[in-house]
Amino acid sequence: MPKMKTNASAKKRFKVTGTGKIKRKHAFKSHILTKKSKKRKRALTKATLVHQSDMDNVKQLLNLK
Repeated sequence: MPKMKTNASAKKRFKVTGTGKIKRKHAFKSHILTKKSKKRKRALTKATLVHQSDMDNVKQLLNLK
């Protein structure tokens, strides 16, 4: 049987932490930034974790299951 391929777009967007959680970046930080507040843009800069309900789908894309 051939090897399973990791989804190429997912491996660019997600990183696995040491404890097995998956980190992601926030959306809405690429353009049309003039109408967004400094506080909002600063908050969007920080990485966060993938929500528990999406974890199974992301793990499947990254071939972690």
